[in-house]
Amino acid sequence: MHSAHPPRDEERITQAIRYLIQHAHSQPTLAQLAGTLNLSEYHLQRLFTQWAGISPKRFLQQITLEAAKAGLQQGTALLPLSHQLGLSGSSRLHDLFVTLEAMTPGEWRAGGASLPLHWSIEPSRFGPLLAASTPRGLCLLHFLPLADHASARMLLQQRWPHAQLQYQSGSHQVLVARLFQPQRLHDNPPLALHVHGSNFQIQVWRALLTIPYGSLCSYGQLAQALGRPGAGRAVGSAVGANPIAWLIPCHRVIRASGALGGYRWGENCKLSLLGWEAAQQAAAENYRNIEQPH
Repeated sequence: MHSAHPPRDEERITQAIRYLIQHAHSQPTLAQLAGTLNLSEYHLQRLFTQWAGISPKRFLQQITLEAAKAGLQQGTALLPLSHQLGLSGSSRLHDLFVTLEAMTPGEWRAGGASLPLHWSIEPSRFGPLLAASTPRGLCLLHFLPLADHASARMLLQQRWPHAQLQYQSGSHQVLVARLFQPQRLHDNPPLALHVHGSNFQIQVWRALLTIPYGSLCSYGQLAQALGRPGAGRAVGSAVGANPIAWLIPCHRVIRASGALGGYRWGENCKLSLLGWEAAQQAAAENYRNIEQPH
């Protein structure tokens, strides 16, 4: 009888983040966290810091501080903080030069027949990423459970049955490396997105681009921001149809109760994305404190 495969590093980090968030009120120690993951304290400290840029203790302090702030900031148009997750941020994704262009109805009805579409599967800190682009920009960014080329190609063919699919190994490597280095996005040309959706979906996706990095809003708040109060369910459907993971940040939309809610690429992936953004905010804060003269 074969034993189960040991968890991958990213799975352990997801478990660690989940535990810290769920037990922030009791301030768990490094030893307690390590015990739940069956890791030594040294190994966990090194692994977490390598992945997040800060220690588990500093991460816990960050989400606890932000949870306290959240109680003072209820009722804002876009939740800058979450009382459940304790995430903060000020920079907006659209300030990082992301442009969004909609495909024409003709291009979509034709199944992409006139579109040359280059695609590749790239490794990322959150698992394999299927990336596809037309000459006018990135049209798909999709987290995969495995780097399976056959299923990835099938997904593309279902979405664009008549497009000229051209696999190019590593063709999106630079892009994917850039995605998870927010501090370097300003040093590069604008990231162009070329997506298809209904008018309402495009409106929702544009609105998602305005949610500050590391921050959260609810489905109802997003509907309110669009001038469509009461359309939370329709907004939720549009959020779930988002074809561009991470860059169109649907992971920042949660339920009004503070619960994570659904995510196209799975709750664990959503939790990891949010936790990593919180860690980057904390690491940036540490750097600013070091740089400030005393």
